[in-house]
Amino acid sequence: MVNKYENIFVLSGEDSLLCQSLSKRLHAPLISRPEIEKIKEGFFLAWQDGRLMLFDAGFPKKGLSVEFDARCTEQLSWPAPKNGPLAQAIGRKTQTVTDATAGWGQDCFHIFRMGYQVNCIERSKVIAELLRDGLFRLEQQFWMQQLKLKAPKLIVGNAIEILKSLDFTPDCIYLDPMFPPKRKKSALAKKAMVVLKDIVGNDDDRGELFASAWQATGRRVVVKSPDYAESIGGKPNESFAGKLVRYDVYLK
Repeated sequence: MVNKYENIFVLSGEDSLLCQSLSKRLHAPLISRPEIEKIKEGFFLAWQDGRLMLFDAGFPKKGLSVEFDARCTEQLSWPAPKNGPLAQAIGRKTQTVTDATAGWGQDCFHIFRMGYQVNCIERSKVIAELLRDGLFRLEQQFWMQQLKLKAPKLIVGNAIEILKSLDFTPDCIYLDPMFPPKRKKSALAKKAMVVLKDIVGNDDDRGELFASAWQATGRRVVVKSPDYAESIGGKPNESFAGKLVRYDVYLK
């Protein structure tokens, strides 16, 4: 899928080797700050405040990064309580989860915090770089090191193909595909979700993704959907409603 986020650059910084390596992985031009200031359209990646960030060249003052922090209403305990519709959908007897649509990694982190062993898959190379940086910083956090925990493993590529060749069988495969917006007016989406949607599109191949997940899972597939969307795998065995979303559960 061709989109405006393919016009992306890497801003050279103090760590030139790090910048050069990122530029090569993404096949993205490495440019200087004066050159960036001349660009009015497109996006660039840069390290700022110790993290990798994605900036809109037209609005370069505020960037996006992957952040893994406990939610403001949560205590930083380990593991977090298995409460709420997501935990119900994943299941208490589940041990291993593969998040096949990682995106900004927030659901992946929430599942990880509940004590599950988590792998995540992301097909956008740009988002994957931001995820990789976020996961690295997660492992540096005091509570992670104190408990000797390893961050979720990131796999980069098309989940439809990756799921067909896994060398392990996850108890649960979690899917959060992009859906077209409902026709009636809704609240303005957060900038991070707008960016993600522009990068990955509407996931029109979500039917194929579900089929791959169903073949690869050991016990269940969980699909997160907007409350207005039709189930992508037919009638689920169970469904748990959240705020504006639901989690459809398909049991093997």
